[in-house]
Amino acid sequence: MNFDFTALFIVLVMALVTMLTRFLPFFLFGGGGELPKWVRFLGKFLPPAVMSVLLVFCIRSVDFIGGSYGIPELLCIGVAIGLHAWKRNTLLSIGVSTVLYMLLVQLVFV
Repeated sequence: MNFDFTALFIVLVMALVTMLTRFLPFFLFGGGGELPKWVRFLGKFLPPAVMSVLLVFCIRSVDFIGGSYGIPELLCIGVAIGLHAWKRNTLLSIGVSTVLYMLLVQLVFV
């Protein structure tokens, strides 16, 4: 029987890196003291920045001149923003806007 040590090595390295990324914050900041200023800054500003980049990535190939003119995309972005402003529930706003987008694309803007 042939055993592939490369695949085993890859799995072990992936497991080690995953464990390191999970445990490292507890080793660095687990003492119960106050977090450094730069960590608080990243915690405050990084999530909206990542969401903005994802939004631009998602609508970069939308044709606003032809087809459906980007109506389903813009409508669902508005629904997600409105729901999040109203309920402050990320899962709800993303879930509802995703389902609405799928319904619009599959049933209305065919």
